[in-house]
Amino acid sequence: MNHTLAYGDYGLPEGVSLSHTLAMLCVIGVVTVALRAFPFPFIARLRGSDFVAHLSRTMPVGVTMVLIVYTAVETSHDRGGWWPVLVAIAGTCLLHAWRHSVTLSIFGGTALYVLLLNVVA
Repeated sequence: MNHTLAYGDYGLPEGVSLSHTLAMLCVIGVVTVALRAFPFPFIARLRGSDFVAHLSRTMPVGVTMVLIVYTAVETSHDRGGWWPVLVAIAGTCLLHAWRHSVTLSIFGGTALYVLLLNVVA
C-alpha cells in the first residue's frame, strides 16, 4: 500500500525540513523555560517591598473594576442596555453582604448576569 502525503516529509509544508522544525522547537522551548525562570531570583528582594505589598492589596480590586467596566460597556451596546449590568452588580453586592464569600459573590453575580443576558434580555 503506497501512502503519499499531500505535503513534504512528516506532514510538513514543502520547503520546510524536519531538522529546521526541531531546531526551532528547541529554541522556543529554551526561551520559554528561561522566561518562566527569570523572575525567581528577584522574589527574595521583592518580598519586603512596600510597593509590592501595596500592589498586592490594590491590584485585585483594580483589575476586577477594569473587567466590570469593560464588560458593562461592551455588552450594554449589543444586548439589553444597562439594566442587566446594574441588576447583576446589585445582585453581586447583595450576595456578598449576605454571605461574605468572594467566591459565591463572583460565581453568583456572573450566573445572574449570564441568565439576564440570555433568558430575560
